[in-house]
Order: sequence, then structure tokens, then C-alpha cells
Amino acid sequence: MLVDIQFSPAHNDWPRLRDAVLQAEADGYDTTWVFDHFDGATLGGDRPLLECFTLLGAMAEATTTIGVGALVVNVANRHRAVLAAAASSVQRISDGRLRLGIGAGAAPGSRWAQEHHDRGIPLLPAMADRHRAVADAIDLLRVEATEPAPPPIIVGVNSVALAELAGRSADGVNVRLSSPTAPRLVAAAAEAAAGRPFETSGWCYADDMASQDLARQLGLDRLILTRFEALG
Repeated sequence: MLVDIQFSPAHNDWPRLRDAVLQAEADGYDTTWVFDHFDGATLGGDRPLLECFTLLGAMAEATTTIGVGALVVNVANRHRAVLAAAASSVQRISDGRLRLGIGAGAAPGSRWAQEHHDRGIPLLPAMADRHRAVADAIDLLRVEATEPAPPPIIVGVNSVALAELAGRSADGVNVRLSSPTAPRLVAAAAEAAAGRPFETSGWCYADDMASQDLARQLGLDRLILTRFEALG
């Protein structure tokens, strides 16, 4: 099982994040991941987040071997053509080290939707339409984000329907390991993948040993340890 690390730009500015990512590279982590949010308060932080693809490009330039990934890009935040161009740019800057996680985003009126409401960003009310937006984004990414090689596309899921979409259309699935539905979601995605190459992964807090044990029990391919804290 590969082990990755995710640091919080809601709690840390670029110099501290850069130093942490360089240390993670030296320590042998496979990939370092970033968030795609606007308000640091959404993640319990105290500052606006650095924009996802800007941060990924900076991390790619500062490093040489560690993978760089988004966990996960909200398809509501950008037109899918802009998303494809941003992903392609990071893939070229990093010389093929991008791992692109995408997700369907939150329903209007939910806690996670507040940062979109505050900025006038419309959200699709029906879950099926939000899932269709993920599928449409994957289709365009397959066509446009292809240099020097297509980045692996991983779908972050919290429903069986989206897990099955990931299995049919993406290169991998990611689940929150502390969710009681995590085993079911992983199984649904793997079944929908029908034996083709497909990566299973989960994320948890870096000190959540129970979730890390679950990742091993499920035989996940990748574990992402997330640190929601100020570094240093």
C-alpha cells in the first residue's frame, strides 16, 4: 500500500507548505495532495486557501519526484474546459506527476455549499446532475489533459451511485475511511471496474489509527494521511 500526505493551506502559507512537501519527498511519500476550497474556515483554518491548481504548479516546480494531487477538485468550481486546461498545465509542469482527484461537490443549502453561495457560484440541485457533471469532466479530461501522459483520474465518493460511476469511468476511487459506508463504497467501485486496472484509496487524519487499520483490512492500494493543523 502506497502512503501519501496532505497538508492544509487553510492553516499554512506557501513557505511552510513548500518546506513540508520537500520533507515529505525526502521521507519517501508517494504523493502529496491539496484541497479545492475557497474559505479556510471550511476546513477549520484561519485564512483563504491557496487556489488548487496554482498551488499544484508551485509544488510541482519545487519538487522533483513526489507526485502532486488534488483531493478533490470540485467540478462546480470551474467550467470543465478550464479544469482540463489547468490539469493539463500541471501535468506538463510536473512532467507527468499529477494525480487528479475530482468530486461532485455539495448540494445547495448544505454546510459545504456555503462558500459557493457566498460567491454566487451556482450548484446543481439534483444529485444525478452533479454526478453527470463529473462524468462530463472525465470525458473532456480524457481528450485534453493528455500531455506528457493522461493523469490518473480518481473520483472522491460518498454514495454508491458515484462509486459505481468511478468504477465505470475513472482510474480510481477515494473514500473517507472514517465513514461507516467506506467498505461498501470501495466494493461498489471495484465491482463496477469489472477487473480493469483500477486504484482504490482512502483518506483519514494522520493520527486516526483505526482508519489506517481499516485501509489495510480493505487491501487499499493507497492511503492518504491528512494533517489539518499548522506546521512548524
